[in-house]
Amino acid sequence: MKKRYAFLQLTFLLFSGACFSQKKLASVDLKDQLWYKNSVIYNLEVGVFKDSDGDGRGDFTGLIQKLDYLTALGIDAIWLAPFQPSPGQDDGYDVADFYAVDEKLGTPGDFAEFMFQAQKRGIRVIMDLVINHTSEQHPWFKAARQSKNSPYRDWYIWSEKLPKDYDKGMVFPGVQKAVWTKDASGEYYYHRFYDFQPDLNFANPKVVQESQKIIGFWLNQGISGFRLDAVPFILEIPKTGSDKPELDFQFLTDIRQFAQTRKADVAILGEANVVPEDTKNYFGENGSGMHMMFNFFANQHLFYALATGNLEPFKKAITLTQQIPQASQWAHFLRNHDEIDLGRLTDKQRQEVYAKMGPDTSMQLYDRGIRRRLAPMLSNNRKHLELAYSLLFSLPGTPVIRYGDEIGMGDDLRLKERISVRTPMQWTAEKNGGFTSADTAFRPVISSGEYGYQTLNVAQQQRDPNSLLSWTSKIIRLRKSCPEIALGTYQLLETGSPHVFAIRYTYEGKSVVILHNFSDKPQKSTFTLEDKDTLFDLINMEDQKPAGNKYTVSLDGYGYKWFRAGDVMR
Repeated sequence: MKKRYAFLQLTFLLFSGACFSQKKLASVDLKDQLWYKNSVIYNLEVGVFKDSDGDGRGDFTGLIQKLDYLTALGIDAIWLAPFQPSPGQDDGYDVADFYAVDEKLGTPGDFAEFMFQAQKRGIRVIMDLVINHTSEQHPWFKAARQSKNSPYRDWYIWSEKLPKDYDKGMVFPGVQKAVWTKDASGEYYYHRFYDFQPDLNFANPKVVQESQKIIGFWLNQGISGFRLDAVPFILEIPKTGSDKPELDFQFLTDIRQFAQTRKADVAILGEANVVPEDTKNYFGENGSGMHMMFNFFANQHLFYALATGNLEPFKKAITLTQQIPQASQWAHFLRNHDEIDLGRLTDKQRQEVYAKMGPDTSMQLYDRGIRRRLAPMLSNNRKHLELAYSLLFSLPGTPVIRYGDEIGMGDDLRLKERISVRTPMQWTAEKNGGFTSADTAFRPVISSGEYGYQTLNVAQQQRDPNSLLSWTSKIIRLRKSCPEIALGTYQLLETGSPHVFAIRYTYEGKSVVILHNFSDKPQKSTFTLEDKDTLFDLINMEDQKPAGNKYTVSLDGYGYKWFRAGDVMR
């Protein structure tokens, strides 16, 4: 494993050697070369976004029709959920063919036209790369289970006897009972996820080669990057068990090297819910691993802060995740396609978040999280929602937003597990929210209560300058006007209030200071800046001059302030 594909290393070093040298990185123009650092990423699922042909399911042609909407919103990149052929037992994450487009979503020609139209508008496309496992209906697994002598047998992980840790390490506790299932062949196969998703064996060089072919194929279709699903499980060394397995991080360097030899500015965004001390293994030495990672550690403590107003764990999390390679980047999010994972909080902290944001057991999932959209979690409190999203766009990293959150969409708890937050997009007040002209959508559109499409939809909010959609578009423009957040260094400021989070970014002589009040009561914040600059308010024009080097800023309940230090036009 350690020696695989070493021949790529020289090519990679010649092609993008700056990633391996902190000294060389200092001379790299990060703003121009590393596009993912100053982008806003929009996550969507083709099947629930817009139906163009009236069959009740979204498709690529429908997505093309809505690209101008996304352009107006201000996003830079679309992250597509799986769109490859799939039985649909895990909403597309059970892939049956890595080299095709699911015919329910369109043809390869439709996909090519979508890529062309997105590129024409300057929108990059990132796709889910789900290579930890396949569907049990994938031809590889069908061949593997037919015979122990099949050339595909070793593409998966097998055991003659049921391992002792067969019931350890389930991804979906409470739903899954085991990670080993007996096959008709008489042996057991390994699956971190559901039993219909057998894990691929990345200790087999042929599997690694095939994963590179998959990456190369989609890069040739114009893809700009990949959201790498379930990263730690790809890295597991099978013989070390499922409870506390050893990991082979060389794979991440190999896969990055391969991808960058095919496309210089590719970006790999990893899903790895790990503690801060382990992140260096995923980003790699001097940034030789994944380009980006979701900051799950900070996210969990952020939700604790949003629920309780207690900022200390969140501030500590931001500090503990501060030191990463210069070319690497965190991705921050509020909601995604899964549950809010609170597994790294203490039991007491998790119960506090449950009490505020998901008090009913039907709102909770996998003994660790909440399966709701953000608006219902925050009781649809507009001020609280603005605080949360203003914070998201001001955190040190790349913001990732979920389709529908820009209008405050709700959830449907009648749907099983994580499908509750994957309901169709609400475009208009017409039948099925304008998502489809069919009598019935393949998945129900939210149609009742304060989150029903009749009153909560894009068309209505586009006509309202005070809507959440209008506000979101403005905050995205504000975020993109402050490259210091993406490219600069940062420090947390002591504010004199336990409820106010303040952060200062500096980049190339420019500086921004951003404050957020996590309390529903007004707060006064007092902090010092050595350079004694005037702070120019970027939202309300309420500029702040220092008394000496001390600043006092008043914030409304759930209030926020964005300042540029020294000169508003810097």
